[in-house]
Amino acid sequence: MSYFICFDLEGPLSPQDNAYELMKLFPNGDRVFEIISRYDDLLTLAGREDYEPGDALALIVPFLLYHGIREVDITRLAQQAKLVDGARRTIQRLHSRGWRVFCISTSYQQYALAITQRLSIPQQMVGCTSFPLDSYHQILCEEDLFKVEQAEKEILSLSGGDDEQIKYRLDNFFWVELPKVRLGEVVKEVKPIGGRRKVAALHRFASRYGQPLSSFIAIGDSITDFRMLQAVDQAGGLAIAFNANEYALPYATLGLASTELSDLIPPLDAWERGGRKAVEAVVKEKEKAGGRGNREHFHWLAKVKHLEQPLEIHRQIRRIVREEAARLG
Repeated sequence: MSYFICFDLEGPLSPQDNAYELMKLFPNGDRVFEIISRYDDLLTLAGREDYEPGDALALIVPFLLYHGIREVDITRLAQQAKLVDGARRTIQRLHSRGWRVFCISTSYQQYALAITQRLSIPQQMVGCTSFPLDSYHQILCEEDLFKVEQAEKEILSLSGGDDEQIKYRLDNFFWVELPKVRLGEVVKEVKPIGGRRKVAALHRFASRYGQPLSSFIAIGDSITDFRMLQAVDQAGGLAIAFNANEYALPYATLGLASTELSDLIPPLDAWERGGRKAVEAVVKEKEKAGGRGNREHFHWLAKVKHLEQPLEIHRQIRRIVREEAARLG
């Protein structure tokens, strides 16, 4: 019998945020990304039409182009990126027991495929963001570059805590000024795999193998994952929040806060033995026993309304595992 599991990439498998690291390749890029990442959260929470969590990967494209970032830079970052402790061991164990292992990531294709290759996840099992960056460099003109230069100066003048100003200034740049130049078409073309697009990718994988979502386990940690977690949990599958933030945790069946991904193996073994009911028994037993240092903090979350205590533990471990990226939504 085959079992089906789908990992988010950034968080469960690799601790760093690839777009954040990419933006750090030019001066003040980290600061620009932090503001755009917050703007991404604001648009998602406001329910902007045709906007999905993770679309920040489209919004940073003008700045990557302005500073001359190339596809080879993305691949190089992936080759140097850390993996979450236990990620390789966990994937190897799943493969050895006949599991079908998928990865659905908001990350650019060059990054996602390089990381998943290191983890022996086949390319056909990976859903990620198509991003022909090098071809976009060929269509830039001086007017495009000037608008990005001005926008970058404005972004750097903003306070990260002033949501009203962030939204006002960036709304004007992305939805008023940018559509007037060719670069606006480039931003519109990039469709990051986040939110509903993650759910669509999951449905494509399920359809390929003739499986309902109730047969799937999905693992995520952030705002780009909440719809995927919600879809799997509501279908009767298993939605796992791993070192999650407040945007993902409420939509999960169970939570694990740990510095070691292989701590997931006991509930995965239980899934093989008896599905969701068996997992619930194992997780509740481990929850009662309590965590061990920075590991094995399990919580059964289905139908739980008050998440303050598990959320605080997830925040603590998330800061350890994801370091700088833990600040991002």
